[in-house]
Amino acid sequence: MNRTETIEAVRLDGRGVWIDGRPRTLLCASLFYFRLPREQWRERLEQVRASGYTCVDVYLPWNFHELAPGRWSFEGRRDVAAFLDLAHETGLYVVARPGPYICSEWDGGALPAWLGLDPELRVRQNEPRYLERVTAWFDQVLPLLAERQYPRHGPVVMVQLENELDFFDCADRAGYVGALREAALGHGITVPLVACAGQGDLTGATGDVDGVVPACNFYPDDDSPDIEAEVRRYAALVARRGVPLLVTETNRRHRTLRRLLASGAKLIAPYLQSSGWNFGYTPSSGNWGRPGNFMSHGYDFGGYVTSTGAERPEYAEARVFARVVDTWGDQLAAAAPGSSDTPPVCDFPTSSVAAALDLPEGGRLMAVPHLGADPGTAVVQGVPVAVAPGSCPLMAVEVPLRRWGIDATLTLASADLVAAPHGVLVFSSDVPVTVVLDGTRAEIPVSGRATVAGATLVVLPSAQAARLRSVDADGTVRLSDAPHRAAGAAPTAVRDVRRRCDAAPEKPAGPHTMPPTLESLGVYRGRGAYRTTTDLTGVRELLLTGAADIVDLSVAGRTHPSIAGFGATRRVDVGDVTGSAAIEAVVEIWGHANFDDARLPALRVGALRGLGTLWKVRASTDVSALWSVHGHWAGSPAPTRVLGGWSSTRVAEPVTYGRTLHSPTPSALHLRGVVAPLRVSVDGGEAETVHTENPWVLLPPGAHQVSVTLPHHPSGPGLRAELLALEAVRDWSCAAQDDELLTAFAARSGPTEAVRLPLALEPGEEAWLDVGLPPSPDGCLVRLEAAQVRVTGWAGGECVGRVWAGDRPAFSGGDPDALWVPPGWPGLTLLIRGMAGPDAPEIRALWLEGGATA
Repeated sequence: MNRTETIEAVRLDGRGVWIDGRPRTLLCASLFYFRLPREQWRERLEQVRASGYTCVDVYLPWNFHELAPGRWSFEGRRDVAAFLDLAHETGLYVVARPGPYICSEWDGGALPAWLGLDPELRVRQNEPRYLERVTAWFDQVLPLLAERQYPRHGPVVMVQLENELDFFDCADRAGYVGALREAALGHGITVPLVACAGQGDLTGATGDVDGVVPACNFYPDDDSPDIEAEVRRYAALVARRGVPLLVTETNRRHRTLRRLLASGAKLIAPYLQSSGWNFGYTPSSGNWGRPGNFMSHGYDFGGYVTSTGAERPEYAEARVFARVVDTWGDQLAAAAPGSSDTPPVCDFPTSSVAAALDLPEGGRLMAVPHLGADPGTAVVQGVPVAVAPGSCPLMAVEVPLRRWGIDATLTLASADLVAAPHGVLVFSSDVPVTVVLDGTRAEIPVSGRATVAGATLVVLPSAQAARLRSVDADGTVRLSDAPHRAAGAAPTAVRDVRRRCDAAPEKPAGPHTMPPTLESLGVYRGRGAYRTTTDLTGVRELLLTGAADIVDLSVAGRTHPSIAGFGATRRVDVGDVTGSAAIEAVVEIWGHANFDDARLPALRVGALRGLGTLWKVRASTDVSALWSVHGHWAGSPAPTRVLGGWSSTRVAEPVTYGRTLHSPTPSALHLRGVVAPLRVSVDGGEAETVHTENPWVLLPPGAHQVSVTLPHHPSGPGLRAELLALEAVRDWSCAAQDDELLTAFAARSGPTEAVRLPLALEPGEEAWLDVGLPPSPDGCLVRLEAAQVRVTGWAGGECVGRVWAGDRPAFSGGDPDALWVPPGWPGLTLLIRGMAGPDAPEIRALWLEGGATA
């Protein structure tokens, strides 16, 4: 491809996005091939194109394509080249986002799990070991993108490097982003390179590397009056760098998208407009405000298309908005943020700063967002106009109409202009529209029309504007057929299933003195089993440290409730056991962390999974007293107080408590009552932060000087300190069941027996069930009526997801209670595991729903 030709075809400057020499406003929908069946790629792409959006942004997850170190797959549902070619055929541009880190609530943020096995490798850093692995990924994927750059051979108009790096503690941002840029250029990427800021730190996202354009992700409160003020500030900041405002992620509501447009955004990419599914073991475990939330298999944040492909009401809003963008065309794409000498005066809640765009040929577009719920009136240019609640009309002010064959000036139009054939102006509004044309004022009702200054004015309700197909010269409007949606069938229950007689095989993974990580056993997705026999005489409690993600623990024949502590230390009451006892743990990976959260060990990016360490608790001692105080006015010799008990007027200033703790064995210091983060140092070493989510510090055998530094509170923090003497449980045998082994077993046929639900299970018991599903053109949603079970489902040779019924951690991201079997994916096999809890494990029925329900 000719480099100069490509640069001319796609160009960014301070005025906007230029494609083929024309300024363009890009409406971009997130659409991810790896979250959809391949059979539905074209349908979803065409659905986005029919919405009026002109672009899709596409993550390319590294660990979706590198299945194991050096084992690559770009076939079947992983054939990203075929997906990009379909996007090109559909007439969509693509913003390609190959990472290497993508976040996206995806397993590990797409960083392969085995990277964490190298203790010297530091992810997302300018570090040789990591960059060597990134180079191997880029060597695979960047040539695919380079071959499909716009305009000659494909739809790719921009390539994003990394993702929201400003959230991450990167030591050398310029060096890291610069290395990624050099790799992209070396593979022939000539379209613009961008890097998005997740929280507005442009330098933190790009390292200020030359040739990498900063983009912004905005996730405001849709009802905030301050969106315009924030967005306009960033529009001005990037304009100083000679580039346009690219909003690479934002909310899905079109009222908000209009506000971004009026504030200067040239690329608007709501995340996630077209929803999908986290098939297999691919959801992440992330923070989402409360540490340890699991991401669901349904991946849906309320965008205009559901996970099963149904169109929500917002889809019609998209079509109207796209018509506005298309009607104003180059004028809108080249418009610059301006200001109104007379901002609108509204009797309803609205933005704190008026947003308007100055049009190159004169006049401006003014956004008037109605943030309330009741009908309202705005006074614009001295003229009172109606504004519908929840709307944000883009009002034309002082716009000459010569380009549309009308020799007049549109002094004011209080509604969206959605079409302008020669001599006709078509508006969309659900309230009466005020038009002032060459000094003549007209009030046009919804579905009404008028002739003013020789122009025909037509007002369509938004539902009809979304279906606008064409407009005749006399103002006759032609609409596309209204979408027909058949009434969804009532859910049907399935109670007759077949239970397999065989259990899934295991891969022996050898003896180990201490429990290894699952990744070191070659399990990057899936689960493993740990077994040992140990003497528990005199032991009433075990301590589990560093375990993730889901631990089903059985001690001396007693199954304990599932543990999902994400590496947090957990106490396990084992009662009164005498002599040797068998311990078994089945540990399942839900997904690696997609967001770096320091509060829990397993939520750090790159953290590994497995049983961690299991300890016998040999003794417990209260060590809350006799802490020496250092800080504020404490003198020498240091006074001694209860931990946290120093009195001072210096509220919130740090005070340090120190004490020597003795234990001939490994020990664990438990700081009970931690509310705010505090710092703990051992023997003068680097302090670590202890959080309320995991208020434990492990100590090696011996005597140690422990210092605890916390902000002073006059009433005292209520801390108690307990020292547990520990002995590690050793000599484990291990077995692996990775996702490929389980999927292969699910696809096999074997001896079965008929079973009629309900099916009761013992805690820790597993059952494999084959379920017959009726054919469905839209696929089938499967919901469980069950208690205290975890269910994994397979169909069509793939894992379709997991559902957890009963006591469980918090879930985010979509519907956590359904599995979806796509159309054409034959069969359904379920692995049911009973869990200990308040109810007996039982699966009572499976309920089937049509897949295209909104």
